[in-house]
Amino acid sequence: MNVQEKKPIYVIGHKNPDTDSICSAISYAHLKNKISSNTYIPMRAGQVSNETKFILETFGIESPQLITDVATQVKDLSIKKPQGLSRNTSLQKAWTLMRDTKDATMPVIGKNGELEGIIALKDIATANMDVYETHILSLSKTPYKNILETIDGTMVVGDENGFVEQGKLLIGAANPDLLESYVEEGDILVTGNRYESQLCGIEMEAGCIIVCMGAPISKTIQKLASQHNCRIISTPHDTYMVARLISQSTPVGYFMKTSKLFTFKTEDFVNDIKSAVAKIRHREFPILDSDGNYCGMLSRRSLIDMDKKKVIMVDHNERSQAVDGIDDAEILEIIDHHKIGTIETIAPVYFRNQPVGCTATIVYQMYCENEVEIEPNIAGLLCSAIISDTLMFRSPTCTQADRQAAGALANIAKIDIALHAAEMFRAGSALQDKTEEEIFYQDFKKFSTEDINFGVGQVSSMDKQELEALQPKIEEYMLSHLEKTGLNMLFFLLTDIIEESSITVFVGEHSPEIMKSAFKAEFPEGQNYSYLKGVVSRKKQLIPKLMAALQQ
Repeated sequence: MNVQEKKPIYVIGHKNPDTDSICSAISYAHLKNKISSNTYIPMRAGQVSNETKFILETFGIESPQLITDVATQVKDLSIKKPQGLSRNTSLQKAWTLMRDTKDATMPVIGKNGELEGIIALKDIATANMDVYETHILSLSKTPYKNILETIDGTMVVGDENGFVEQGKLLIGAANPDLLESYVEEGDILVTGNRYESQLCGIEMEAGCIIVCMGAPISKTIQKLASQHNCRIISTPHDTYMVARLISQSTPVGYFMKTSKLFTFKTEDFVNDIKSAVAKIRHREFPILDSDGNYCGMLSRRSLIDMDKKKVIMVDHNERSQAVDGIDDAEILEIIDHHKIGTIETIAPVYFRNQPVGCTATIVYQMYCENEVEIEPNIAGLLCSAIISDTLMFRSPTCTQADRQAAGALANIAKIDIALHAAEMFRAGSALQDKTEEEIFYQDFKKFSTEDINFGVGQVSSMDKQELEALQPKIEEYMLSHLEKTGLNMLFFLLTDIIEESSITVFVGEHSPEIMKSAFKAEFPEGQNYSYLKGVVSRKKQLIPKLMAALQQ
């Protein structure tokens, strides 16, 4: 049966997410769940900053789950889950089930759900056509229940829960004198209404006697069989039919394939398994979960009808800033307030991009447009995001729409903007407990122009001395890690919220010339930082000037 679950739609901000990225993802997913029948789940593409943690804790919202790659995984495909067999299932039952379900392969599952092996139609055919071993029932430890089921038998004497432990299978067609030389301890003797043959089998310590054609079994034979621990089975079939059917009672566990099984995990990425599937000409492959338990079977056709992850991008529209695997996902919407970047989509999408200071402002407007009541905790997230992205309305990116939205949201959340902003920034500027790497990537984005790739990070603080002390540490980190980033240049803003200025650290070939050209900055030769008064916005004040200088 195919697993037809309705796939969730992920709402994701950019890598190294800031407060706006996280809060807008949560709030927009909440809105979409209110106005749509689909399921929307907010996710994050990086670690949550101290500022964002403070905001989430303040309004009682859990941090979104981390997702590092949205490329199609095995769990996104149509996985068939045929009924698993136990290792003691008879070949006949397995064949019947596979015939009815039209499955060429069946998994053999253990008691705890683990995959023990695979049985295919060709394995059953091989067993029926190639196996001439008369000891096959004992070699395969065939359950007596399988024999009863296969030959429609009834256990007249003995326990049906046992297994064939020893002996061979033989037909009691010879006279008793000759039969004595053939029957050995533990053998299974197939006979008809022959008292002498039955008695001979018991006396020679046969393990089981199968009486065909539903022939009556005398009480004497039953009593003797019980005394000699010999089972007696009655079947309505004739000797020929029993001889033909009984080998089909052997368990699949004896014939199943257990080594060199080609299995995949639910978390495996499709791009990683395609080459293996192409080389291995199997029709179906077992799928296991992270604990190694059986989940279903993946057919080759499923790779053609792939169901990609569905994604809504918020607070970014650049491929370099998006979660890994975005080119392999189906983008449904983009909600952003940045310049239009490099993202491409296969089909038309809902793209809302407005020149405001914060994505949360756009999300607030969409709540209003859809006439959806904003709950106090969601209002708190959206207001906090606006405060953060506009540096409490100090950033040149801030618009009247941002101020109006923040005021309305503050009333709903019942917060004082100035007081809440001070607490937010204080929580976010606690940089002393972080490593230089954590600080550098706290809010870091990559950009490209012409053949130049560069990255820009930013932290904000209300403590000027904290920023000044951090500058040489960040500079040293950038100098030592530039090559590892694979970028041509790195820039980092240490933004003083109170003084509305930034110390800008820069490394990379030609970065000093770019800074001088972009900002008419003056600094000594060999110095890797510059003080930029009035510059607090990466998006509106730094990036455009850097781009213009790089293009000259």
